[in-house]
Parts: sequence; C-alpha cells; structure tokens
Amino acid sequence: MRKLIKRGLTGFLFLVVILVIYSIWDNNRITLAEQDIMIKNLPDEFEGFKILQITDLQEKEFGRHQQRLISAINDIEYDAIVFTGDLLNSSESKNYKPTYTLIEGIQNKKHALFVPGNADPKNYHSNPEQPFEKNEFVKGIEKRNVKLLESIYTIKRGASNLYFVDFELSIQKTQKQIEAINGRSIPENASYEAYLNDYLDHQKQLLEEISTLDKMKSSDVLVALNHYPVVDARIDYLLSNREFVFRNYDLIMAGHYHGGQIRLPFIGALFVPEAWYEPNSFFPPQDRVKGLWEYKQTKQYVSTGLGSSDFISILKFRLFNPPEINVLTLKKEDK
Repeated sequence: MRKLIKRGLTGFLFLVVILVIYSIWDNNRITLAEQDIMIKNLPDEFEGFKILQITDLQEKEFGRHQQRLISAINDIEYDAIVFTGDLLNSSESKNYKPTYTLIEGIQNKKHALFVPGNADPKNYHSNPEQPFEKNEFVKGIEKRNVKLLESIYTIKRGASNLYFVDFELSIQKTQKQIEAINGRSIPENASYEAYLNDYLDHQKQLLEEISTLDKMKSSDVLVALNHYPVVDARIDYLLSNREFVFRNYDLIMAGHYHGGQIRLPFIGALFVPEAWYEPNSFFPPQDRVKGLWEYKQTKQYVSTGLGSSDFISILKFRLFNPPEINVLTLKKEDK
C-alpha cells in the first residue's frame, strides 16, 4: 500500500513539474491568430485590408529588448496596427520601457493607433492645478509615431473611407453634448478655470470630429476600438437608451479578457473580468470570451492578448492559453 501511495505521489509530482515547464514555455511563446472579417458592401479599395492587433502586453517582455515580439510583428504584412490597451501593469506604473522598446522596433507605423485600457494611466493629467495636457506615457507613445485615438481616424482610398473610432466617444449624441458644453458656465477666477476651459474645448473638438459619422456613406467602413469587449447586454442597453447612439459598426475590436487567462481543456475560461456579468463573472459564455462573434448584426473580435493580469496575485500567469497577436483581414461578404 505504501509503495502504491509513493508511486502515486511520484507520478503526481512528475505531472506538476511537466505542467510547470510547459506553462513557462507556453507563456513565453507568441502565436499568430488570423481571422477574415466579412463585410457587406466592402469597397473594392479595402478588399484584403489587414489590421494587426496588439493588446494587453502588461509590461511583458519577449526576449532581450522585445526582439522576439518585434520580429514576429515585422514579419507580417499589414495596413494598420492597433494597440487596444493595458500595455502597462497598472495605471500607477512607470515601467514604460517594454512598451516603448516594442514600438521603437516596429517598422510599419504608417497607420498606428492606441486606445488605453484600465491598467494604463488616464490620457490627460487630472490635476486642475496643472496644465491640461497629455500624460507622460501617452506623450511617449505619440513621440514614437503611434497616435492616441480619441475620436476618429480616417484612411481614404479613392472615393471610399475607412474610419477607426474610439467606441466610447462614438456612442455619444454629438450635437446634444456640444450644446451642453456651450451652455456650461464656469465661475470666473476659479482655481480650475483655465484647466476646465481647456478640457471642455478639447471635448468639444473631439465631438465635432466624430460628428463626421453622422454623414457616413453606406460604402464607408466603420471599425471601433475599445479596450473592453461590448457584451450583448450592453449592446441591448445602448440600443434601447435614447441618450446614446449605437452606430452601424462593421467591426468592434477589443481585448481585456486575456481569453480568461486560466483555461482548462474541454471547459475553456473559468472567469473573465466583466462588470456586466457581475455578481457572477465565473463560467462566462465561452463564445463570448475570445475570437470573433456577432450580435445584433455587429461583429466583434476580442484578442486574448500577450500578458497576464494580477487580478488574483498568485495567478499572474496564463494556463493553456498562449500569448497571441492578431491579424484581421477585411473581405467582401458575398450576397
């Protein structure tokens, strides 16, 4: 009996060692996920347009000076590259080097966009005693030729347009918000007067920029970027609430979930950090955790990303869930 128990323990420890070795290897490799996005009435000018998505780096490094990740990216032919948030580990982090080193090594940044995640700092300083300006992290990203997407970014080919938009701004009713800003009164000589004036002027400018969408042609392509996936319940809420406008998005791209981070064979993700699922974010619908899905005629693609979250500190690793970068190819849907 003792021999049997000893053999069982030895076998168990052997499996644990194998799992640890495998997980270390699996957490440090880079996979490429490719997906065709079928779009009705896609203009010929954007047939085969490729978008490379990088998300949830979480300060992770892939080789010395990010060389393995940089090489993987530079080996890909793409038309636009988008970073969908959580490049840092926390909004208080000053460890910008993994992100900056990565961006510096990327060759094709002709159309390079960034939207922040919950682990990244706010786009602008929030201290009214300071000038209204972008924070240090965003300044560094833009200095390296990646644009902060706050409203709308247009790629024009022939008579057709492809719009990248910040999802959260795009759902606002622009004219109503602009009127609210115009009607806002600020006490003179208030300590925050200059800051608030600059902030409101900036918000008005963004709303005016994104109001371009109100005049979209049916042949134009609309791609929204967001860190958080837009779950079915939120889409229903936006569609039913007159305070918002849910547009005819051809595609929404997001990250945040890490594919569940811990995945089990035949089961999938055990948990995703999703406020719309609370109080129970455990055992989420597996077809809403990663990859492509469609709801209410809106396609959405969610990447599992590259790093890992310390939402549960002892579980800051990925299990059966290798890091990934993603290439989405726009194709015309046959009628």
